[in-house]
Amino acid sequence: MLGVMTAVWIIVAVIAIGIYLSWTAGRLDRLHARVDSTRAALDAQLVRRASIALEIATSGLLDPASSLVLAGAAHDARGAEEDDREMAESELTRALRIVFEEPGQVEDLRARLGGDELVGELQTAVRRVPMARRFHNDAVRSARAVRRHRLVRYLRLAGHAPYPVTFEMDDEEPPTLLPGGSAAT
Repeated sequence: MLGVMTAVWIIVAVIAIGIYLSWTAGRLDRLHARVDSTRAALDAQLVRRASIALEIATSGLLDPASSLVLAGAAHDARGAEEDDREMAESELTRALRIVFEEPGQVEDLRARLGGDELVGELQTAVRRVPMARRFHNDAVRSARAVRRHRLVRYLRLAGHAPYPVTFEMDDEEPPTLLPGGSAAT
């Protein structure tokens, strides 16, 4: 009788451990999918921001020096290799802050034909990049937290999925492009 009870408890324990491992592997898979989707969203926002910046730079609405600085940074950001992407995107952020440092620059651009629409699109893109980066980095942190558990590491529940990495860049928005930024500065 005692042997049967022990066997039953062992079977129950094995089943419980199997369910836990299956649930953990599924959770880790969902977290990796979330990392991939947030990275795709971040990439889309970065490409959108660079495209709008390049459109503004080539529109003829800015002075030649500002156009050159912005066009160079936007072009570099769009064509950057994965290893250099963070640096190129940070350079685009700095170029946007330099070009739109003066509140008068934004107001002048808005006053020109088609400028108001471009500034509006740029404001939206500049505001969305930090949010997309934050969502991505939060997803990466969540996946890393699960991957750090000993059982996950020992049993290799992550499979062959690459270790998730955060995207670190300077994404401080130019103050003049923030809602009410022209009047506040």
